[in-house]
Amino acid sequence: MPEANFSDFMKLDIRVGKIIEAAVFPAAKKPAYKLKVDFGEEVGIKKTSAQITDLYKPEDLISKQVLGIVNFPDKQIANFMSEFLILGLYSESGVVLIEPDREVKPGLKLG
Repeated sequence: MPEANFSDFMKLDIRVGKIIEAAVFPAAKKPAYKLKVDFGEEVGIKKTSAQITDLYKPEDLISKQVLGIVNFPDKQIANFMSEFLILGLYSESGVVLIEPDREVKPGLKLG
């Protein structure tokens, strides 16, 4: 695995956001949801597609806090433009979202 240094890490803008909308994304090749996430005043609301259908239902995602990289370039996924990368871990049962263990203000930056 290539080694990264601290300046590489500091290039990533990883922030806490709160999911405000979640819906099934039927146009995606693999089962996925469309998410809208509020990252606070500085970043605002961003949308993404996430393949997290194994462990989460759309209604259970509303108000959940998640971590996302908000300074990656936009990516076209089917007929949808993803604006950030939501962070999760691949487990045997599906992707597990990374979230703070306590409620924090949306927009707080990791690092």
